[in-house]
Amino acid sequence: MIIAAAQFSPVPGDIEANAARMAALVTEAASRGAGLVVFAELALTQYDLPAIAADPRLTVAPDDPRLEPVRQACRAAGVGAVVNAPGRAPADGAGPTIASFVLGPDGTLLTRYDKRHLFGPENDVFAPGTADGRFTLGGVRFALATCYDTGFPEVAARAAADGCAVFLASSFHDSADRVARYADLAAEHGLHVLLANGAGVGSAGRAAGLSGAWLPTGERVAVAGDGTEHAPDGGAELVLSDVRDGITLMADPAVAAIPVKECGEQLLDVRTAAPALLVSELKDDNGENGDSGDSGDDGSGVGDHAGAFARLREGVLRRLLTAQASLPDGLRLQFVEGYRPPALQRRYFEEYTHELRAAHPDWDAARLHSAASRYVSPPDIAPHSAGGAVDVTLVTADGGEVDMGTPINASPEESAGACYTAAPGLSPAARANRRVLSAALTAAGLVNYPTEWWHWSYGDRYWALATGADHALYGPKEPA
Repeated sequence: MIIAAAQFSPVPGDIEANAARMAALVTEAASRGAGLVVFAELALTQYDLPAIAADPRLTVAPDDPRLEPVRQACRAAGVGAVVNAPGRAPADGAGPTIASFVLGPDGTLLTRYDKRHLFGPENDVFAPGTADGRFTLGGVRFALATCYDTGFPEVAARAAADGCAVFLASSFHDSADRVARYADLAAEHGLHVLLANGAGVGSAGRAAGLSGAWLPTGERVAVAGDGTEHAPDGGAELVLSDVRDGITLMADPAVAAIPVKECGEQLLDVRTAAPALLVSELKDDNGENGDSGDSGDDGSGVGDHAGAFARLREGVLRRLLTAQASLPDGLRLQFVEGYRPPALQRRYFEEYTHELRAAHPDWDAARLHSAASRYVSPPDIAPHSAGGAVDVTLVTADGGEVDMGTPINASPEESAGACYTAAPGLSPAARANRRVLSAALTAAGLVNYPTEWWHWSYGDRYWALATGADHALYGPKEPA
């Protein structure tokens, strides 16, 4: 997943103009492959405390109509955004806050974070927040912080302890020295760090710009300019960073720790239960096409001669049909694989692990296990073996192929990482088609495994982790 820090000089007090600028930057970031855009502290109004204190119209709620251009840009591009603004007091709050509104790719509010540590004169205008900011997008768990928050080591320490891989800071720093400290924050806590710093002049003086990105080693991998008015495009810049190694993989202990409360739904054969759903000819009763790209029976007795691939839990199938009904005219879903017997899943996992071991003889068992889970789920928690996962793609109304960027079931090695849902470097058509597929399936309640654009699930452990459910609905099933 590519994330972006957006740096620009806001027009003081002009929410409409600044929201329009944000929308344009969201659109530009999406064109460069970003899946999330982060804005600086109080970027919606500029960091002008006296003006905010004097005019209640400069505070906003998450559903403020003036934010609609940003919401529309997120929906159109399939991108999330972190918009920092003077936030109208929450229902149980004592006053306005310095708020980060996290908008999802559908434009709806994912979460709100209110700055916990106020600095100096901010205390005269705002109330502090009380909760840590967390959200998950694209399989990556993010932590939120605002400017002075980052000066408290326990903030980043809690983020790392909570399983966050990326630390997002919306700030208004006035010195390069303060920006440079983010390298230590990244290295000390093993986090990717993205800073969206202010630009232009606020009540605290001129912001330093220099928005940037740091790896968990502390290495700085991207930096913006100082945000002066003499910079190109009035100082507006995007800083991009690749955080795909922060994706929560199937092998993560947090996935296995999710309890299962089996709901007892039966497996249905999609060919008879949902004739409106197109079933791919890549797989039939005499062969198999699993995540490992394997085909046919090798004599091991572990195969799919009973057509198990065409079965799904009822709840998953119902959601697939809902997603198909929401697609634009001229497109439909093509079902490739659903249920996979546990023995077959184990075979695929072992075969792919063997391939990785041959290619990387220096990797230890833990690294092999984790790397293999990018492409084939560990047998004990595999969503396919629970009947909760489906491999699916888009086709034209008459079944013709559309550009999805890679063939379905392309491995990370075969595709040079282009199989990742939010991979950079895709053609505009492939990116747009993946966006259409993701929007339809997400709206229907399924979640994506971000290393495979075609893999979606509902009711399994990974779905529970991604949605915050306290248990999975489906556990592994042996073939009937």
